[in-house]
Amino acid sequence: MTGSQSHGDRYVRATLEAIVAAPDQFPRDVDPRLGLYRMFQGIWNSANYDEMEDHLGSELQGAEAVTRARLARMTPLSRQALLLTAMEGFTPEDAAYLIDVEPSEVDALVAEALAEIEKQTRARVLIIEDEPIIAMDIESIVRDLGHDVTGVAVTRDEAVGLAMEDRPGLVLADIQLADDSSGIDAVKDILAEFEVPVIFITAFPERLLTGERPEPTFLITKPFQRSTVKAAISQALFFDQSTAPVAAAE
Repeated sequence: MTGSQSHGDRYVRATLEAIVAAPDQFPRDVDPRLGLYRMFQGIWNSANYDEMEDHLGSELQGAEAVTRARLARMTPLSRQALLLTAMEGFTPEDAAYLIDVEPSEVDALVAEALAEIEKQTRARVLIIEDEPIIAMDIESIVRDLGHDVTGVAVTRDEAVGLAMEDRPGLVLADIQLADDSSGIDAVKDILAEFEVPVIFITAFPERLLTGERPEPTFLITKPFQRSTVKAAISQALFFDQSTAPVAAAE
């Protein structure tokens, strides 16, 4: 949302402080999760964007500076609509309530955000998946987004070998692999050599909830929606400073 984890954390803290200070302002006529996000949106929307831009422009460097520059090309409503629906799982109706637009506008806002992300990013992607049909589906999603696939690995050793041969800009990994090896171990081996964003797509999400989860990672649970995978890929690349803008890559 903000392009800065620390700045985003401040909004979360401000939201919780607002709820504690004025609990009667918390929406009581909706699901508590929806009410919490509504409070956050209120804090976010009340921010002074000019002051925020000045603050971020002087504070951010490296990856966060790149992210902020990319976010600046997207409208606040479009990126909120995308994150709320694709990543947080809200329905278009709930997202419309949260950002105060008509439900019919949400799909258009999401499409606008995805189009901007696709325009700004392109990457080479390594897929670690031992189920052929799932691997084909994921590869199709990756290519639909305009990215290249460096290879499809079915074991830990094959994954590491492919990554060393042709360095990817993104890794999509299952956890349980063909020879009972671990996709988590494969990712750790790869991250020991170079930094790369990772998305785990797995039926065993609990294996990533041990406190030893390799970073940076995203998590998608099987069975998955294609739209969720597309959004996660776009978001992971969007927030990675090494991703090449399409215009520069062509």
